[in-house]
Formats: sequence, structure tokens, C-alpha cells
Amino acid sequence: MRPSGRAPDQLRDVGLEADISKYAEGSCMARFGDTRVLCTASVEQKVPHWMRNTDRGWVTAEYGMLPRSTSSRTNREAAQGKQSGRTQEIQRLIGRSLRAVTDLAAINGMQIKVDCDVIQADGGTRTAAVTGAYVALYRAFQKLVDIGVLQTLPLIDQVAAVSCGLYKGAAVLDLDYDEDSAADADANFVLTAKGGIVEIQSTAESEPFQESQFLELLKLAHKGIGELTALQRQALGLND
Repeated sequence: MRPSGRAPDQLRDVGLEADISKYAEGSCMARFGDTRVLCTASVEQKVPHWMRNTDRGWVTAEYGMLPRSTSSRTNREAAQGKQSGRTQEIQRLIGRSLRAVTDLAAINGMQIKVDCDVIQADGGTRTAAVTGAYVALYRAFQKLVDIGVLQTLPLIDQVAAVSCGLYKGAAVLDLDYDEDSAADADANFVLTAKGGIVEIQSTAESEPFQESQFLELLKLAHKGIGELTALQRQALGLND
């Protein structure tokens, strides 16, 4: 019944390719179906001024969509002189998600900036960005370990994100644009590999939905996150 022909609990074809950038300390190309997001992590030996003397480091993110990442061209936000509310919301979500699994005290005096640039959008750009951003962040920390700046990886868990929604009355996993644009309800779940909840964004697009339906979406999300974190480990060359 899904436009793509997928089963209700089936992710799109997902690819996570680490080390895609020549210059960034960490990088990943995240592909969720036809959605593609380039994630790069850059290390700075300084923290924001408001974090000085706190004995903690910082992880933050920026997000943007290229002008032809969608079916018609949109102007660059830089040309308009300001970011949209949507852009600010998404990049804050990515930053919160990464900080939730980072030991900030272990990176005292450093800031990691993760840039997530949408090359092509077909639904789920924010979830693809979070999932790919973790791989880029891991690679950046691994480089710091390799050169002796850090003794161990300052990560306490993995984090990934996936969308779920109610499409034609059924709970489905990982919405593409055709489903997202026609969904009765949609939700973005940011969860850790250990099953912890970082953030849930859930909205009824028409009539309110029921708690039982939300629990169906949450169950699908846990399944999807389990598969995504396994793909992250695979991209990083980690053995389970």
C-alpha cells in the first residue's frame, strides 16, 4: 500500500559512507532513499565565549539545503540575509542529538562543528542529517585520538534518527516525500543505540491521533534505530 512498495516496517535503502571529505576531520554521506545529506565535522581548539572557564567542550551543528536539492530552486538563505525558522530548528535538533551522546567534559577547550548540507531532498532530511552527523562526529573524535589529543573516544552512546507516520491509517517507518506530504500524522524520533529517548517531534496533520497509534510509531522507531545504528557501526568499521 506504500507508494514505494515497502513493507510498513521497512526502511528505505540506506547508505552511510564515512570519510567522504578530503579536508574535514570527520565526514559522512548519508543516503536515505533519494535523500542525500553531506555531513562534515570540524574541530576547533576553542569554545564559544559563553563557555569559557566551564571545563567543558561543545558540539554544535549547522544545517542547510542547496538551492536545487528540491524539485524547484530555492534561494540560498545567505542571499536572503537570514536563516528560516525551519533551518534554525533542525540545526538545533542535530546539535542537541550529538551532545546527548558526547562527554563534553572530556573535550574541554574544544568545539566540534558539524555541517549538514542537503544535496537532495526526498523526505527525512533532518533524520538523515542526525544519523550521518554521528558518523562524522565519531570520525573526528577518532582522529583526535589517533594524533594523541584525546586518550579515548568521548562518546557514551550512539545516536540516530528516523521518521514514522500514519499513512492511510497505517503506521509506517521512514517516510519519503510522497508519504510525508499525505500523512495523517508524522513523527521524528531521535533515539540512542541503548534505547534512550533524546527527542520526539510528533504532529497530527488532520485529526488528532491516539496514544495507541503513537506507541505503534514508537515501536517502529526502535526497530528502525536498531538497524540504523548497526549501519553506523558498519560504516565506521566497528564489530558488534
